[in-house]
Amino acid sequence: MYYSELVRKAYAILWDAHRDDVDKGGYPYVFHPFYLATQMEDENSTCTALLHDVIEDHGDRYSLESLAQAGFPEPVLQALRLLTHADGVPYRDYVRALADDPIARKVKLADLRHNTDTRRVGGRRTPKHDLYLEAIRYLEELN
Repeated sequence: MYYSELVRKAYAILWDAHRDDVDKGGYPYVFHPFYLATQMEDENSTCTALLHDVIEDHGDRYSLESLAQAGFPEPVLQALRLLTHADGVPYRDYVRALADDPIARKVKLADLRHNTDTRRVGGRRTPKHDLYLEAIRYLEELN
């Protein structure tokens, strides 16, 4: 994980957005993006990992424009744009669209690996488990 003032800002936004959220395993949701961030080696990837679900889950309070105004650089904004799964877009198309962006791909791989870790949800597989495994294989082939 990278440490900087921009990462501190991303964490503050993550905390504000997700502080009351709980994941499917009953854990505070903030653990998930923070866990992803610990796997990143640079500032842009760390910020992206921390913010990867903020717009998708809390678009009523945060937007790409508000994050740009907060000082996040274009590589982070572009990765977040790609990582925000729009309604009506088939999952495979969403994954293919983000695959060419190295930051989005790295964060999505970490996200998928964490989301397929059944220890997080009492040993249960999510309904999208096989689709997530397919996406992992696809993205790993590009690395």
